Amino acid sequence: MTKLVAVFFALASLIQILRPLGLPGLKHRRDAWKLAAAGLGAIVLTVALRTLLRG
Repeated sequence: MTKLVAVFFALASLIQILRPLGLPGLKHRRDAWKLAAAGLGAIVLTVALRTLLRG
């Protein structure tokens, strides 16, 4: 699951750099870091939930 999330956000960041998505908060190419930060947060959340539920 974490690999899927990483690939998704990496592709979204690449698309943002090539052509801005135009979504609120993602109007400029320089906003690609926001997608990378969201991807990192999603990976951390996924790993934490998996660890807690495995218990």
